[in-house]
Amino acid sequence: MDADELLKRYAAGDRDFTRADLSGETFVNARLSGANLIRANLHQADFRSANLSGTFLVIANLSETNLSNANLLVANLSGANLTGANLTGAKLVEVNLCGANLTNADLSGADLTGAILSGAILRSAKLNQTNLSGANLYGADLSGADLSGANVRGANVRGADLQGTKMADGTIHA
Repeated sequence: MDADELLKRYAAGDRDFTRADLSGETFVNARLSGANLIRANLHQADFRSANLSGTFLVIANLSETNLSNANLLVANLSGANLTGANLTGAKLVEVNLCGANLTNADLSGADLTGAILSGAILRSAKLNQTNLSGANLYGADLSGADLSGANVRGANVRGADLQGTKMADGTIHA
């Protein structure tokens, strides 16, 4: 399946794209709210400024995907592979990223207010200027992450691995 076919099916009312192989496809400014992309292969896809609010991306492969400025409000990305993904400026309010792999992902300037990141892997992730207020990072691996300038007010970081993390105030956690 390619992007054109998926967009035509979506426009016709289809929402189930489970296990679709859309690797490298372009969805810039696309509207896919509520789509089911569970276990989809979206490796290196381009979703810049796309509306993916309420989508199901459970265990999807989004490695090296461009999601900059995308709207992922209340989306479910639990267990998703977002290794090296570009999420700069993305709207991730109340998103479920439980157990997701965000190693080396760039979330600079993203809004993760109230996001569920428990058990997520955020090794060496860029979280500078990110809004993490009220986020649940319980048991997350933030080793080597950059949280400089991030808003972490009310975030739960109990049990999180903060080894080598650059904190919001600029200090490095030993």
